[in-house]
Amino acid sequence: MLETFIQSFQVKNTYRVNTFIYSLKQIPILGKVFKDALYSNYALKLLGTLVSIMTEILSIFLGKFLYITIMVFAVITLYPGTSTVNFVHVLFFLTLIGALMNTYMFNPTKDKYYAMFILKMDSKEYTLSNYYYTMLKVIVGFLPFTCLFGILSKVPLWICILFPFFIAGCKILANVYFLNKYKRTGIITDENHPVKWVWAWTAIFLILAYALPYFGIVLPLPVACIFMVLITIGGIFGVFYLQKFTLYREIYKIILTNDNMNLASYKTTEISKQTVLNRIDVDTNITSHKHGYAYFNDLFVKRHSNLLLKSAKKISLTIFAIIVAMTGIFFVVPAFAEKTNQILLVMLPYFVFIMYCINRGQEVAKAMFMNCDHSMLTYGFYRKPKVILNLFKERLKSVIIINLLPAFVLALGLVFLLAITGGTTQFIDYPILFFSILAMSVFFSVHHLVLYYLLQPYNAESETKSATYGIANGLTYLFCYYMLKIQIPIFTFGCLTIVFSILYCFVSLFLVYRYAPKTFHLKN
Repeated sequence: MLETFIQSFQVKNTYRVNTFIYSLKQIPILGKVFKDALYSNYALKLLGTLVSIMTEILSIFLGKFLYITIMVFAVITLYPGTSTVNFVHVLFFLTLIGALMNTYMFNPTKDKYYAMFILKMDSKEYTLSNYYYTMLKVIVGFLPFTCLFGILSKVPLWICILFPFFIAGCKILANVYFLNKYKRTGIITDENHPVKWVWAWTAIFLILAYALPYFGIVLPLPVACIFMVLITIGGIFGVFYLQKFTLYREIYKIILTNDNMNLASYKTTEISKQTVLNRIDVDTNITSHKHGYAYFNDLFVKRHSNLLLKSAKKISLTIFAIIVAMTGIFFVVPAFAEKTNQILLVMLPYFVFIMYCINRGQEVAKAMFMNCDHSMLTYGFYRKPKVILNLFKERLKSVIIINLLPAFVLALGLVFLLAITGGTTQFIDYPILFFSILAMSVFFSVHHLVLYYLLQPYNAESETKSATYGIANGLTYLFCYYMLKIQIPIFTFGCLTIVFSILYCFVSLFLVYRYAPKTFHLKN
């Protein structure tokens, strides 16, 4: 098993190094300098290896640090009662969620496909060796931060040390459940397609984790500790089941589809193809009264409305439900209403990150490629400047409308919450708050579609081949995340947001009209 793990780690490292070199070649200026011979350049390979090692180290610690900091430690400061029981309560229930949502074993990745089906490694040895390594990373990565933030929250040290083992135990037992389910029913759920009950489980335990402490209701510390010890012991026994299980190759044949690994949308299994077709309306009676490229885009939107609008509608309903729930809490806990009012008055920048998360611009652009441009870009007429620009204009309207649905619900909800929690001394804050949220929505709609047209990242196999596109999206995320740390009054930040969004739209549209005819094509 150790030899298999070493081989698989070498494969993963080689893949990362080659990806690093390829990414350098995709950067506009460097791409003209670097040649294919660089793949055999020792110095560059060494640099790529160092980057791979740093990536591995960051994967062990950085995510866990952010998780404990943002999801647990920063939240418990808002709760009444002692931070000790609040820390244990929140992290306990979040761990139960993560056990099902992040199984690791059933996460479809390319390195698993290459190792088991291209290099013909033993599926069981590969799976278990890498899974045990992942569990070791979970324990090592969480340990310093459960201890650090646990001690700051006055949690006994032995509980802080127990938590990483409890987290690993939960994940092992969850995998035991999924493997046993497959053995009994032949059904396996990968991380890309969680079943409905998993989402219900997540919603319930999110409420238990975050809502109950507001009312001073928490899991008693002795009870939590008993469950943590029992689950940790259960995880140890779960390892024996993982060792006995023999159907790993069968499972990975199911979950390692091209669609799951984003290799090609239409080169999938028959089940995946049917899933895609079920989300596209092929009714020949669907038509449009528009003309030209507006007609072409309107037909696309109507036939793909389930694919394009479904998540926007779900997000809108979720936002509405949260606003209704918060309204009810305000009447029960007046102190919560007062705290919310203080937050709303100075934390409008926080909603930049929220709008980034709920905006579907990037997903809509990807759907446009997978279900339209993937095929149409192979035709010469489709790449002509007039076609590109006219279709871009129609698509931009559609993307903005799709994203304005949840934005409108959120904007109206925030104005309502601000009013019922005590309001503001400046009446102008209400329209500024409303229109600034809509401006953010328009900004992200334009931003994602512009990046898609200027940096079109996909090749004919639907693989992402543009490092610049990844860098641009990464910088966008970092900017939005930075906004979480800024506190500015509604009027000031709202006005800046509206003006910036308008200026950005004009600049971006100019860039598209200037450069998109040269850049909007399939990547090699």
